Amino acid sequence: MTVFLTYLATVNGVAMAVCGWDKFCAIRHRWRVPERTLLLLAALGGSVGMLAGMILFHHKVSKKKFILGVPLILTLQVAAAWVLTPKINP
Repeated sequence: MTVFLTYLATVNGVAMAVCGWDKFCAIRHRWRVPERTLLLLAALGGSVGMLAGMILFHHKVSKKKFILGVPLILTLQVAAAWVLTPKINP
């Protein structure tokens, strides 16, 4: 369980940092991180970090693909975690 939580913390931190880096590059008209990579990071478990990065850096908030896609990925991940987590019987 500790390894999984470490993975989630890492991938979410990376997703948020990459979102911030892409915004930095966008402002300076430099090479950009492909949208596919940003969405892949979200799909690999970094949806919370990506969503936080979108809000914090005001990045990709006008792109329908991100406004709908990242919360959808997060919803699917939460649903999968709920289904896959062993239930405690009261």
